[in-house]
Amino acid sequence: MRKLLIANRGEIALRVQRAARDLGIATVAIYSQDDAGSRPRILADEARSLQGAGPSAYIDIAAIIAVA
Repeated sequence: MRKLLIANRGEIALRVQRAARDLGIATVAIYSQDDAGSRPRILADEARSLQGAGPSAYIDIAAIIAVA
C-alpha cells in the first residue's frame, strides 16, 4: 500500500495519519467546508474537499468515493 484515504476527522484521523507515516504510507485527508483549517487536513500529504458541512458530509459515501 502506498497511499491511504482517511475518511474520518479529528483525533481519529490524526492517529491514523501517525500510524501511516510510521509505515511510510502517504495520507489523503477528506474534509468538509467547516474543517478546512483542521489539523488532519493540514498534516495530510494530500487533502480533498467534500461538499457540505459538519458530520453529515462524512457519511455521504458516494461523495467520498467521488473525491477519492
